[in-house]
Amino acid sequence: MPHFVIDCSESLLSKHDAETINQHVYAAAASSGLFNESSIQVRLNPFNNSIMGGKKVESMHVFASILEGRTKEQKLALSKAVIVALAELFPEVETIGIDVGNLEKGVGFSKKKL
Repeated sequence: MPHFVIDCSESLLSKHDAETINQHVYAAAASSGLFNESSIQVRLNPFNNSIMGGKKVESMHVFASILEGRTKEQKLALSKAVIVALAELFPEVETIGIDVGNLEKGVGFSKKKL
């Protein structure tokens, strides 16, 4: 079950709402062909305060957690698709990043397994 958690400057929500941003990231993840579309989860966490290089900046960062077993090339393609989707929405934002981390199979637990 892939999770995409978007941290972004709260001010960016005046340009596009959270649902629009989530839908763009969802579409990028779905288009990768790596996941069952019904299992993709996307959520957004806006923040008020951030600085980079000592200055206040608008920024976005996505933390993607996916099941292990994907190749480096697949993760790179996924990363690029998500960044391109967000850059299309926010061409003025210079700092858009993503980290793709592995979830170890058989280690997590969810309510469905109770």
